[in-house]
Amino acid sequence: MSTAGTQHYYLGIDGGGSKCRALLVSNDMKVLGEGIAGPGNPVRGMDIATASIMDATKQALLCAGLPEKIMGELTVGAGLAGVNVPQYYALFREWQHPFASFHLTSDLHIACLGAHQGHDGGVIIIGTGSCGLAQVNDLVVEVGGHGFPYGDNGSGAWYGLQMVHHVLLSLDGLAEPTLLTNALFKASQCHNQLDLIQHFMHSSPTVYARYAPLVFDAAEQNDTTAQAIVRQGAAHINRIARRLLDVKPASIALIGGLAYKVKPYLDADIQALLMTAKAAPEWGAVWYAQHSQKQHD
Repeated sequence: MSTAGTQHYYLGIDGGGSKCRALLVSNDMKVLGEGIAGPGNPVRGMDIATASIMDATKQALLCAGLPEKIMGELTVGAGLAGVNVPQYYALFREWQHPFASFHLTSDLHIACLGAHQGHDGGVIIIGTGSCGLAQVNDLVVEVGGHGFPYGDNGSGAWYGLQMVHHVLLSLDGLAEPTLLTNALFKASQCHNQLDLIQHFMHSSPTVYARYAPLVFDAAEQNDTTAQAIVRQGAAHINRIARRLLDVKPASIALIGGLAYKVKPYLDADIQALLMTAKAAPEWGAVWYAQHSQKQHD
């Protein structure tokens, strides 16, 4: 490995609602180290987001066998959830980071860059939140990313919230019995409605998203309530995809923790357009860092 001072380092950061990933590469694009930490979304708290970035960065440096003082030499590209909101973008622009340079964009942007290796195309993220972007020539369409609970339909957080909502209705005798009830009680260690209310009263989107797989498990067991929730969530993703098609991307990458679970429920013509991402979002962040630094220089 080259010694400090003779090597240039790029760090790609993918900061989502649940996890922050860091990818450290050399100037010849060799992977040196990786790290993963907590939420990188400033909406959850600026202190939390910056701490996650620093934690993931330190892990990547440790993995690479490099000292933390190297941070001052890193060219960083960071795609973060939440920075589409001007307030949070401004907060990050003011952050006194320890890096040589810090190039900021959205998590959606780096996801699209990674999925298509910098070329035109579309991407839909179904993780803690949900959103989509397509870019063809100079035409860009961006959908969603408005945040939970007033946005992010069809996302992990949305599925978790719907689960709690329908279980409470069922326990009140206002909706049919559902397998979701026992699944939620077991996973949350709650025993009744009041337990559930207290447990989820101040829960973050990340917490709700943890319960999303249980909805799909129940749907696969032919639970009608779970199936209705999944169909509703998939219908929203279909609508996102059709909006992206307004600019006629050749293909759309479906990524995020719930992508593989949602895909079978999407419309057949939408599924036919879906592709496997060519590279992860953190690679998109690396390419964004390189491109931004060249423009800056």
